[in-house]
Amino acid sequence: MFTGIIEEIGTTLNSGLTSGSGEIKIAAQLILSDAELGDSIAVNGVCLTVTGIAGPEISFDVSAETLRRSNLGTLKKGDPVNLERALAADGRFGGHMVSGHIDDTGTLIAKQDEGNAVIFTFAAPAGIMHYLIEKGSIAIDGISLTVAALKKESFSVAVIPHSLQKTTLGRHRIGATVNLENDLVAKYIEKLAQPREETIRPQAKLSLETLQKHGFA
Repeated sequence: MFTGIIEEIGTTLNSGLTSGSGEIKIAAQLILSDAELGDSIAVNGVCLTVTGIAGPEISFDVSAETLRRSNLGTLKKGDPVNLERALAADGRFGGHMVSGHIDDTGTLIAKQDEGNAVIFTFAAPAGIMHYLIEKGSIAIDGISLTVAALKKESFSVAVIPHSLQKTTLGRHRIGATVNLENDLVAKYIEKLAQPREETIRPQAKLSLETLQKHGFA
């Protein structure tokens, strides 16, 4: 589990995960201070498992499903990436619940200065927009952000100077592809609120006949 508070910007050391799967290597500093094989680290919001550590270099295997769902396959050598270690049991929960399981990608379509912040607007698929609410949370390339405005096919977030400096977001140009993860809680609530007719045993369904049989009518 992650919180969407980026700890460090790493540098991609290889490029072209075009074969449908492969390995990504990243140069980092902070996250290597206690990293061990098998640890979970979010790379641009994607939860990956550490498979190798060599000096300032950390490696991860990337599956075909991960490449289909995220922007990791577009990374080139030298590209910056957002890094966050999994939340420790005694850590501060500074952002929101982020699983590191990307739902889909979006596209940066506008940037506008507003006071000390920059308003970023992203076009997103219907599946992403379905779960968004104003002032709700969304993870963009692993960054926990608050939805400032919603339209039918796009949403906006206000990004403060600290976030622009400490993440890759400020480096994105119009047309950039970003990883999007919806609020995990919203998805669970929707699932639990759906009718469960198919899971109820026929004999357990409430009906007038059942009530009469048991003396209630």
